[in-house]
Amino acid sequence: MTKGVSHAQWFLAPYCIGMKLRSLRNEKQLTLARLSAETGLSTALLSKLETDRMMPTLSTLATISRVYGVGLGYFFNDASDHSLSVTRNLMSQGRGRSMDGGNVIPLNPGVPNRKMDARVIELAPGGTASTPEFSGESALLVYVLEGHLHLETGGLREVLESGDCAYLESELPVSWSAGGKTSCRILTVSPSSRSGRDK
Repeated sequence: MTKGVSHAQWFLAPYCIGMKLRSLRNEKQLTLARLSAETGLSTALLSKLETDRMMPTLSTLATISRVYGVGLGYFFNDASDHSLSVTRNLMSQGRGRSMDGGNVIPLNPGVPNRKMDARVIELAPGGTASTPEFSGESALLVYVLEGHLHLETGGLREVLESGDCAYLESELPVSWSAGGKTSCRILTVSPSSRSGRDK
């Protein structure tokens, strides 16, 4: 627990109560002054609650909840489903691995129970099309960061340029290669295999 943070603040932090209060007020298009008039609470108090400088009591939350038309449960649900994982400078760290004709750099390695796999794939210029190891997934999003991508699936062929995006839902294999004489970098997102390995 960080010095200066109370036990209540530490315990309630995952519920993001301040952020939820602020979101509700913005949704209702209320100013702090208007909310103050509706609840009888001071604007200074409401501001402190929204910026997590003060923990609300249950009676204060109940008063605000009545104005917004939500129950107290709104502020305390889904805390266990909330997560944020940041991996910095993956590109400069060279944390990729080689594949036929290019390199794969996982963007969310080591995240337990992740629901998606994100990767940057660098394809070498020319050469034959390589089949991604996640072919046959039910869904795949491909965004071209640099270069030209030749994409083929189920008899359909497309050439994607930098800035183009393709979304596929198919059980058919997907193959691709860099078009032209330059390399191609793409961002892919697909459902996680949850195999426990970094893909």
